[in-house]
Amino acid sequence: MPKICNLFSGSSGNCVYIENGDTALLVDAGVSAKRISQALLERNLDYSKIKAIFVTHEHIDHVSGVRVFSCKHKIPVYATAGTFKGMEEKGYLNEKVDCKSLEDEIDLKNIGVKHFATSHDTYESCGYTFDLGNQKIAVCTDLGIITQEVDNAILGSSAVVLESNHDIKMLQNNSKYTFPLKRRILSSIGHLSNTSCADEAVKLIESGAKRIILAHLSKENNLPVLARETTESLLKMRGMISGEDYLLSVASPQDNDIIIL
Repeated sequence: MPKICNLFSGSSGNCVYIENGDTALLVDAGVSAKRISQALLERNLDYSKIKAIFVTHEHIDHVSGVRVFSCKHKIPVYATAGTFKGMEEKGYLNEKVDCKSLEDEIDLKNIGVKHFATSHDTYESCGYTFDLGNQKIAVCTDLGIITQEVDNAILGSSAVVLESNHDIKMLQNNSKYTFPLKRRILSSIGHLSNTSCADEAVKLIESGAKRIILAHLSKENNLPVLARETTESLLKMRGMISGEDYLLSVASPQDNDIIIL
């Protein structure tokens, strides 16, 4: 059975594990290789199944463990040309990393992979969809807005890892954050709010999604209960029933369970 697990999620590090049969992959590796290996071991997930690491963008919470993990296990790394440029500039690559540029579609035996552009303050960020044969998974985080390209890519997915980064009022009232930082997060190249996430969740479920996983929650400007309530409330208003029309979960920074799809 296909499996998905947010091994790590949030500003302290991100890493999603997806498996179908004897093929698995990681989306991002934003914590140390040691911590990723330990997380896989704790869940009895076999790292030898991992055929690739797909990187969304070059920010440290998505790439800090890429170089060591990929080199240690001889796993190729896929990313856009812009992301590789950003990683190289920041010292997250060396000549031992097997870097492979993204193509329109990549076939990893039991998983077909496509990418789509996202709106974030990096060179060339992207999200991914994964064709598992009878269902599609999307991983869509770190984006300021849902563009038409994003919609076209992720609608029709059966399961979606979707950013629900911040509660707007919590962010606006956060005295620790400077005005420029708040403006960046709220901008079209920042992060997706709970409200915007809820709007997209409605469209996803209307298009056939059965499971939504809220991810990349801000430690400073969000709470799991707020993220869940914002999305659930809107879905309820639209006549969608939890447990019947959809399943909703919230990814914690770590210690997330494996979801069998």
